[in-house]
Amino acid sequence: MVIEQNFYMRLALNEAWKYQGLTYPNPAVGCAVLSKDGKILAVGAHKKAGLPHAEVEALKFAYLYLSNDKKILELTESAQIHNYLLQNHNDCFNGATIFTTLEPCSHIGKTPSCATLISKLKIKKLIVGSLDSNELASGGNRIVQDSGVEVKHGVMQQECDDLLLPFKLWQKDRFVFFKWAQRLNGTVDDGVISSLKSRTKVHAMRDVCDLLVIGGNSVRIDRPTLDARLVNGRAPDILILSRSDDFDKTIPLFSIKNRTVIISDSFDVLKNYRNIMIEGGSEMFESSKEIVDFHLAFISPQFGGKNSFTSREKFKILNLLQDEQDIITWIKRDR
Repeated sequence: MVIEQNFYMRLALNEAWKYQGLTYPNPAVGCAVLSKDGKILAVGAHKKAGLPHAEVEALKFAYLYLSNDKKILELTESAQIHNYLLQNHNDCFNGATIFTTLEPCSHIGKTPSCATLISKLKIKKLIVGSLDSNELASGGNRIVQDSGVEVKHGVMQQECDDLLLPFKLWQKDRFVFFKWAQRLNGTVDDGVISSLKSRTKVHAMRDVCDLLVIGGNSVRIDRPTLDARLVNGRAPDILILSRSDDFDKTIPLFSIKNRTVIISDSFDVLKNYRNIMIEGGSEMFESSKEIVDFHLAFISPQFGGKNSFTSREKFKILNLLQDEQDIITWIKRDR
């Protein structure tokens, strides 16, 4: 039974990790819905702040599978989906089980309460990974349990807590992650490395970041823009880590409107930001490793380049995703 539960929770976890770094200021959450006979009906995730929560995404497509009612595909707002499911479910979820990486929310904010929705759909079981530490949203398990649903929490809790860590950190202080792209032979230099899809994902992360940190040499050599143009998003503020402030101001990153560019030889300015991405290579890795919470690597299936990381470090793999062209892995230093 434990192995079976872990299998379904792993489906939810893997789906959620696809959107880690994209949901700020909300947590990344995944959900899987099973029929009463154990068939996987749908797996969903929260994709971006303001969009439906993971439970709603999964229930939407589980309902489609069970009812073949394609009208629900026309609905994109969480409140619309909630109301449609409540009005049209016709007990199709009777006996179903929900696996979710985080306790369903109890409050009504930009989206309605997921716990209230689950409590009204004749769900049989709710299996939860992490409890919600946010006082505003916690208490969802109790709402669901009070409706007669069997509730269990703590399944793969450590893995679910790892997924939730960025949310916990930026609620209290800040979350810092270091992103880089490399080839199979470990090189990180000499032109574009990762695929367009991977670069688009990075731009989406920049869109929700408060601050992007980069080294002075990278700015001088690469002359980057460091915006979110591939997703038509906002450009984050920039910290250029450098002992010298002698930069060519025609470098594109300096000409972005509504952006603050800070040049400093320390990370002191990070105290003013909550969701921070660092981009760089070996030198930046060494400079920042003690303040970084997660590392994110995009590994391209190719050889080339000359320079690679020189550090000797061990990491814990949090999640590994094989995308269409690149391998994307979230890792954490094994301290």
